[in-house]
Amino acid sequence: MSDMLQRRNLGRLSTGSVVPALLSAAVPAPALAGPALVSALLLGLASPLAHAQQAERAATAPTLPTVDVTGSREPAPALDQPASTGSRLGLTPLQTPASIEVIGSKTLRDRGDDSLIEASSRAAGLVMNPAPGNGGTAMGARGFLGHGSVMQLYDGTRFYMGAGTVTFPFDVWFADRVEILRGAASVLYGEGAIGAAVNFVPKKPVRGPIRNEARLAWGSDNTRHLALGSAGAIDDRWSYRFDVSHRGSDGFMARGDSKSTAFGGALRLDLTPDLQLTLSHDQGHREPTAWFGVPLIDGRLDSRNRHQNYNVADAIEKYRDRWTRLDAEWTPTSRLRLRNQVYFLDSRRHWRKTEAYSWNADTGLIDRDDYLEIAHRQEQVGNRFDVTWTHDLFGRENTLTAGFDVNRIRFRHLNDSPYGGFSVVDPFVFDPGVYESPAVFSARYQTRTQTRSLFLEDRLVLDERWSVVAGLRRDHAEVDRADLVNSANNFDKTFDYTTGRIGVVFQPSPDQSVYAQWARAVDPLGGLISTSATQAQFDLTTGRQLEIGFKQLLAERRGAWTVALFQIEKNKLLSRSEENPAVQQQIGKQSSLGLEATIDYAFTPTLKFQGNVTRLRARYDDFKESVGGSLVNRDGNTPTGVPETLANAWLDWQFLPRWRALAGVRHVGPRPANTANTREIGSYTVVDGSVHWDLSRDLGLGLQLYNILDRDYPLAVSNGGNQWILGRPRTVMLSADFRF
Repeated sequence: MSDMLQRRNLGRLSTGSVVPALLSAAVPAPALAGPALVSALLLGLASPLAHAQQAERAATAPTLPTVDVTGSREPAPALDQPASTGSRLGLTPLQTPASIEVIGSKTLRDRGDDSLIEASSRAAGLVMNPAPGNGGTAMGARGFLGHGSVMQLYDGTRFYMGAGTVTFPFDVWFADRVEILRGAASVLYGEGAIGAAVNFVPKKPVRGPIRNEARLAWGSDNTRHLALGSAGAIDDRWSYRFDVSHRGSDGFMARGDSKSTAFGGALRLDLTPDLQLTLSHDQGHREPTAWFGVPLIDGRLDSRNRHQNYNVADAIEKYRDRWTRLDAEWTPTSRLRLRNQVYFLDSRRHWRKTEAYSWNADTGLIDRDDYLEIAHRQEQVGNRFDVTWTHDLFGRENTLTAGFDVNRIRFRHLNDSPYGGFSVVDPFVFDPGVYESPAVFSARYQTRTQTRSLFLEDRLVLDERWSVVAGLRRDHAEVDRADLVNSANNFDKTFDYTTGRIGVVFQPSPDQSVYAQWARAVDPLGGLISTSATQAQFDLTTGRQLEIGFKQLLAERRGAWTVALFQIEKNKLLSRSEENPAVQQQIGKQSSLGLEATIDYAFTPTLKFQGNVTRLRARYDDFKESVGGSLVNRDGNTPTGVPETLANAWLDWQFLPRWRALAGVRHVGPRPANTANTREIGSYTVVDGSVHWDLSRDLGLGLQLYNILDRDYPLAVSNGGNQWILGRPRTVMLSADFRF
């Protein structure tokens, strides 16, 4: 009886009593003094009107049949489905003058990708570039590499990288879909997105009966995955989503243990049909394999050491992330929408290892150095608000979004520089030893960064075929760095920058569009919140992109295809002075010219093909570097690590009523290993596949095959190209998926 009374009383709570409780649960009170006020004001203003509208509708509206929605929506390959990453206006890819790709949760699961970086590398133009210093999560796009050029978002909110590292999100079990916006995206998300923006959109609460799902998987090298998810409506106002996932493996190399555990949940309250609150929390703990590749022997990969681990025995690599947010959305009319999000991110990262290994031709042994221990402590609290208004402008339909984004980030960096330590081991049989450093591990610097952004985006429909989409963003960032070792290196730095884009879309028919777009972007020299004293002397780099493209839904909705031609120029890169090679100046320039094409086509109801191809011409246009005290010109060379050819293909065949087979090919072209382009990493092609058997509606079995041809290939290289971080060898996984 008491439980029933509590539920009834909860249902009668006013907005004024619900909001403070949810706000206090979402983020610590001190962090909410400013940002949460926006949510409270928004909901306070919405409450009287929303309740009045609800009462009016109840009295006048006819009773409609109940519609139950179960499971998460799988975004169709059709280009007429809204994609939030390319615009805040609620546009579809056909209406957006930019290259957008969406990978749904079912596709992610069928392909067997278990991380964001793996899943994204299947999209057109994206390539993995994992390395010890970037948390193993960096990517490249359109000729530009790293977290400073390819931004990672979580449900539309960006994570600021500390010292070049982003570690969350990492488990695609939680993804409803992954959306990729290729090309300059600074006008939407700020600095650091000249190549692409990758948005991880999580599963969310759904209305309808409670449905549960689970996965059990096991495979080569004792690789395992256990996951559980549940979602549905609690009553007519409350709904939820909960997921938990654990992964682990012994690894294909010596001492290759890895494990990760993540869980997340969201609780949604429908105060009225037009006003919703969603409180969400995600948390992840990850300990990836403390392995940083193998050194080449005589300039070649040696089969005798490709599974060796030259790290010390007591190496550490740990990441922990906690992400809490409160979303409010109010749609008082079909032409007006207001949204607000308060969020808090807490990240902890810790490395202790030796990560550079070189084969010594004189001794026949492996020299190990780069003994380093590094830790990051990062907290990010912020608020994002936007309002979207559709109205008539000079007799034409016009949709305008305006809003602001404010952040406060605290970052603390600990290390044991100057990173001493050296040891020598046999290439094949050795004692890994333990970590030893002559320097003390301690806090070295901390920064406080505040950012404030105002943004506008507008779409004017000129007629049934023509529309103009434009955006403008103004960012103000203040970085306060305190050097905890030498106060002479303390500084305050302010960055002010404006970015924008304008595009024209022509739709000769509802199922095809031609577009042209110009955009301006900015990238940091390193990471904004970890700006060094040297970098503080310079401005952010600037970039410009020109893109034209075509998109079309195919007849009878059997698929879609797109093509885009783009040119990007990035200026203000650091380069050496011709008068004095010891002096750095912000005079460098880098560019790329490329073509991307994608296709999604169903030959028959049981046979489907997906593919993409990218061709690039990436160049240093103005880049001089000092080599041995002399100035060396690198103009015309391809940037290090950039492949100029990328391709992916997938064939999905339902060969029996309950049986499906998938085969995929990923090709990455050759990449320069140094700025001189005197060394090259050869191209590689990897073949994957899977077979799925649906025993019933609620039970499915799968066999996943990775790298079927068992090729040796480098995901990334380090140590001047002499050390390869290899992709996994041939691997087999068995899985069982349950729904109940």
